[in-house]
Amino acid sequence: MQVPVEIAFHNLEPQDWAEQEIRARIAKLEKIFDRLITCRVRVEQRADNSHGTIPPVVHIDLGIPGHKHVVVSHEPDHLQQRYQRPDLRKAINEAFRIAEDRLVEMKNKREGRTKEAHHDAENQYLGQIAELTPDEDFGFLVTLEGGLLYFHRNSVLTGDFDRLRRGDEVFYVEAMGDTGPTATKVRAKAER
Repeated sequence: MQVPVEIAFHNLEPQDWAEQEIRARIAKLEKIFDRLITCRVRVEQRADNSHGTIPPVVHIDLGIPGHKHVVVSHEPDHLQQRYQRPDLRKAINEAFRIAEDRLVEMKNKREGRTKEAHHDAENQYLGQIAELTPDEDFGFLVTLEGGLLYFHRNSVLTGDFDRLRRGDEVFYVEAMGDTGPTATKVRAKAER
Protein backbone atom coordinates (compact mmCIF):
# COMPACT_ATOMS: atom_id res chain seq x y z
CA MET A 1 0.00 0.00 0.00
CA GLN A 2 1.45 3.33 -1.03
CA VAL A 3 -0.47 5.48 1.43
CA PRO A 4 -0.60 4.52 5.12
CA VAL A 5 -3.81 2.79 6.16
CA GLU A 6 -6.36 5.02 7.90
CA ILE A 7 -8.60 3.53 10.60
CA ALA A 8 -11.06 5.76 12.43
CA PHE A 9 -13.70 5.12 15.09
CA HIS A 10 -16.67 7.50 15.35
CA ASN A 11 -19.15 7.59 18.25
CA LEU A 12 -17.51 4.59 19.92
CA GLU A 13 -14.27 3.98 21.75
CA PRO A 14 -11.40 2.54 19.66
CA GLN A 15 -10.70 -1.06 20.61
CA ASP A 16 -7.28 -2.65 20.15
CA TRP A 17 -8.63 -6.04 19.14
CA ALA A 18 -10.84 -4.40 16.48
CA GLU A 19 -7.94 -2.41 15.01
CA GLN A 20 -5.75 -5.54 14.93
CA GLU A 21 -8.52 -7.47 13.19
CA ILE A 22 -9.00 -4.66 10.65
CA ARG A 23 -5.25 -4.53 9.91
CA ALA A 24 -5.16 -8.33 9.45
CA ARG A 25 -8.09 -8.15 7.04
CA ILE A 26 -6.44 -5.29 5.11
CA ALA A 27 -3.31 -7.46 4.74
CA LYS A 28 -5.55 -10.16 3.26
CA LEU A 29 -7.02 -7.63 0.80
CA GLU A 30 -3.48 -6.73 -0.30
CA LYS A 31 -2.74 -10.41 -0.96
CA ILE A 32 -5.89 -10.69 -3.06
CA PHE A 33 -5.20 -7.50 -5.03
CA ASP A 34 -1.62 -6.23 -4.73
CA ARG A 35 -2.24 -2.94 -6.56
CA LEU A 36 -4.13 -1.24 -3.72
CA ILE A 37 -2.98 2.35 -3.21
CA THR A 38 -5.12 3.44 -0.28
CA CYS A 39 -7.36 1.90 2.32
CA ARG A 40 -9.54 3.88 4.68
CA VAL A 41 -11.72 2.13 7.24
CA ARG A 42 -14.29 4.00 9.33
CA VAL A 43 -16.16 2.26 12.12
CA GLU A 44 -19.16 4.29 13.17
CA GLN A 45 -21.92 3.82 15.71
CA ARG A 46 -24.75 5.76 14.06
CA ALA A 47 -27.50 4.89 16.51
CA ASP A 48 -27.99 3.05 19.75
CA ASN A 49 -30.92 1.64 21.65
CA SER A 50 -31.44 0.60 25.24
CA HIS A 51 -30.64 -3.04 24.41
CA GLY A 52 -27.37 -2.21 22.60
CA THR A 53 -28.45 -4.31 19.63
CA ILE A 54 -27.79 -1.83 16.80
CA PRO A 55 -24.40 -2.80 15.36
CA PRO A 56 -21.84 -0.27 14.14
CA VAL A 57 -21.32 0.42 10.44
CA VAL A 58 -17.95 -0.52 8.92
CA HIS A 59 -17.16 1.61 5.87
CA ILE A 60 -14.20 0.59 3.64
CA ASP A 61 -12.80 2.80 0.86
CA LEU A 62 -10.14 1.23 -1.38
CA GLY A 63 -8.08 3.21 -3.89
CA ILE A 64 -7.03 1.30 -7.02
CA PRO A 65 -5.09 2.87 -9.92
CA GLY A 66 -7.09 3.30 -13.09
CA HIS A 67 -10.42 2.60 -11.38
CA LYS A 68 -12.97 4.40 -9.31
CA HIS A 69 -12.65 3.75 -5.59
CA VAL A 70 -14.13 0.50 -4.34
CA VAL A 71 -16.43 1.47 -1.49
CA VAL A 72 -18.05 -1.04 0.83
CA SER A 73 -20.55 0.00 3.46
CA HIS A 74 -23.43 -1.92 4.96
CA GLU A 75 -26.36 -0.72 6.96
CA PRO A 76 -27.11 -2.13 10.43
CA ASP A 77 -30.36 -3.61 9.09
CA HIS A 78 -28.35 -6.06 6.99
CA LEU A 79 -26.53 -7.44 10.03
CA GLN A 80 -29.68 -7.53 12.12
CA GLN A 81 -31.39 -9.64 9.46
CA ARG A 82 -28.44 -11.98 9.11
CA TYR A 83 -27.43 -12.44 12.76
CA GLN A 84 -29.43 -12.85 15.93
CA ARG A 85 -26.85 -10.88 17.93
CA PRO A 86 -24.95 -8.57 15.57
CA ASP A 87 -21.83 -6.96 17.04
CA LEU A 88 -18.65 -5.15 15.97
CA ARG A 89 -16.80 -8.39 15.16
CA LYS A 90 -19.59 -9.51 12.81
CA ALA A 91 -19.76 -6.03 11.24
CA ILE A 92 -16.01 -6.12 10.50
CA ASN A 93 -16.19 -9.66 9.07
CA GLU A 94 -19.18 -8.86 6.89
CA ALA A 95 -17.71 -5.63 5.46
CA PHE A 96 -14.37 -7.25 4.67
CA ARG A 97 -16.05 -10.32 3.16
CA ILE A 98 -17.86 -8.04 0.72
CA ALA A 99 -14.63 -6.11 -0.03
CA GLU A 100 -12.77 -9.38 -0.67
CA ASP A 101 -15.52 -10.55 -3.05
CA ARG A 102 -15.38 -7.28 -5.00
CA LEU A 103 -11.59 -7.41 -5.32
CA VAL A 104 -11.66 -11.05 -6.45
CA GLU A 105 -14.28 -10.14 -9.05
CA MET A 106 -12.19 -7.17 -10.23
CA LYS A 107 -9.04 -9.31 -10.38
CA ASN A 108 -10.83 -12.04 -12.36
CA LYS A 109 -12.13 -9.49 -14.87
CA ARG A 110 -8.65 -8.02 -15.19
CA GLU A 111 -6.98 -11.39 -15.75
CA GLY A 112 -9.65 -12.40 -18.25
CA ARG A 113 -9.06 -9.28 -20.32
CA THR A 114 -7.49 -9.56 -23.71
CA LYS A 115 -5.56 -6.87 -25.51
CA GLU A 116 -8.64 -5.76 -27.40
CA ALA A 117 -9.10 -2.07 -27.90
CA HIS A 118 -11.28 -0.50 -25.29
CA HIS A 119 -12.34 3.01 -24.53
CA ASP A 120 -10.82 4.73 -21.50
CA ALA A 121 -13.78 7.04 -20.88
CA GLU A 122 -14.98 5.01 -17.89
CA ASN A 123 -11.52 5.21 -16.27
CA GLN A 124 -11.00 8.89 -17.05
CA TYR A 125 -10.78 11.51 -14.31
CA LEU A 126 -10.71 15.28 -14.21
CA GLY A 127 -7.71 16.98 -12.63
CA GLN A 128 -5.90 20.28 -12.66
CA ILE A 129 -2.29 21.12 -13.56
CA ALA A 130 -0.47 21.88 -10.32
CA GLU A 131 3.12 22.19 -11.52
CA LEU A 132 5.03 22.07 -14.81
CA THR A 133 8.74 21.58 -15.41
CA PRO A 134 9.04 21.96 -19.21
CA ASP A 135 12.86 21.82 -19.28
CA GLU A 136 12.69 18.35 -17.67
CA ASP A 137 9.58 17.19 -19.60
CA PHE A 138 7.27 16.46 -16.67
CA GLY A 139 4.62 17.94 -14.44
CA PHE A 140 2.18 17.16 -11.66
CA LEU A 141 -1.58 17.38 -11.60
CA VAL A 142 -3.86 17.51 -8.61
CA THR A 143 -6.71 15.00 -8.44
CA LEU A 144 -10.24 15.72 -7.22
CA GLU A 145 -9.25 13.97 -3.97
CA GLY A 146 -6.35 16.40 -3.53
CA GLY A 147 -3.49 14.02 -4.37
CA LEU A 148 -0.64 14.81 -6.77
CA LEU A 149 0.07 12.65 -9.81
CA TYR A 150 3.22 12.77 -11.92
CA PHE A 151 2.91 12.89 -15.70
CA HIS A 152 5.52 12.98 -18.47
CA ARG A 153 5.49 15.02 -21.66
CA ASN A 154 4.91 11.78 -23.60
CA SER A 155 1.70 11.15 -21.62
CA VAL A 156 0.06 14.27 -23.02
CA LEU A 157 -2.14 13.47 -26.00
CA THR A 158 -1.84 15.46 -29.23
CA GLY A 159 1.53 16.88 -28.15
CA ASP A 160 0.01 19.77 -26.21
CA PHE A 161 2.51 19.67 -23.32
CA ASP A 162 3.95 23.11 -24.16
CA ARG A 163 0.44 24.65 -24.23
CA LEU A 164 -0.44 23.50 -20.72
CA ARG A 165 -0.45 26.11 -17.96
CA ARG A 166 -0.76 25.84 -14.19
CA GLY A 167 -4.45 25.69 -13.23
CA ASP A 168 -5.59 24.17 -16.56
CA GLU A 169 -8.16 21.41 -16.19
CA VAL A 170 -7.21 18.13 -17.83
CA PHE A 171 -8.66 14.67 -18.27
CA TYR A 172 -6.35 11.76 -17.45
CA VAL A 173 -6.22 8.03 -16.83
CA GLU A 174 -4.46 6.83 -13.68
CA ALA A 175 -1.97 4.01 -14.14
CA MET A 176 0.74 2.32 -12.09
CA GLY A 177 4.25 3.44 -13.01
CA ASP A 178 7.62 2.20 -11.81
CA THR A 179 7.50 4.40 -8.71
CA GLY A 180 3.76 4.48 -8.06
CA PRO A 181 0.61 5.91 -9.60
CA THR A 182 1.01 8.25 -12.56
CA ALA A 183 -1.27 10.13 -14.93
CA THR A 184 -1.38 8.86 -18.50
CA LYS A 185 -3.39 9.88 -21.55
CA VAL A 186 -3.50 13.46 -20.31
CA ARG A 187 -5.51 15.86 -22.46
CA ALA A 188 -6.62 19.41 -21.92
CA LYS A 189 -10.30 19.90 -21.19
CA ALA A 190 -11.85 21.54 -24.23
CA GLU A 191 -12.99 25.08 -23.54
CA ARG A 192 -16.52 25.99 -24.58
